[in-house]
Amino acid sequence: MKIFLHEGAEAKIYFSDGTVIKERLSKDYRHKDLDMSIRKKNTRKEAKLLQKAGEYIPVPKVLGHSDKEMVIQMEFIEGKKLRDVIESIDRKNIFTRVGRKIAKLHNASIIHGDLTTSNILIHDKVYFIDFGLGFISTKIEDKAVDLHIIKKALESKHYTHAEECFTYLLEGYTEENKETEAILRRLDKVEKRGHYKQK
Repeated sequence: MKIFLHEGAEAKIYFSDGTVIKERLSKDYRHKDLDMSIRKKNTRKEAKLLQKAGEYIPVPKVLGHSDKEMVIQMEFIEGKKLRDVIESIDRKNIFTRVGRKIAKLHNASIIHGDLTTSNILIHDKVYFIDFGLGFISTKIEDKAVDLHIIKKALESKHYTHAEECFTYLLEGYTEENKETEAILRRLDKVEKRGHYKQK
């Protein structure tokens, strides 16, 4: 029996027999054949990216995936979203660890694409979930944008702790990433572009 958990822009998430099922949604505005092709490609890409990420950081294990049905079956992680526990955790400890894990992904050329406190689970370990917008890239720009996304998420959802948490995150990131200096210079440019657009 499937129990509905969540619906995002790209997929519905279910709990079934101790596992998580992610079903990629069809888009009515796309031509049927194109929609099928995109969903198959993205399902395959996300499953591969999760498996690759799992070599470096804790993520849900991929138990199976089907291009035909556009589903990924994953290990269920019994944790709490970072979003929901940010007030009660040791923020220095957790966000330093989060920073290290982002750096490990970037060292392996993995861009998460949607780094928010909703996509990080806290249990016995710090797990990253939902690689649906992720991709492989060696570009400094893409790594800087990944950091920009989580910084904006902190400022938007957790503004009272945003500066503190991002500082700890960068401490952890710097420990693990050899390109930190170049990435932070690019992050500064990315942020200035954002300010310019807002004006």
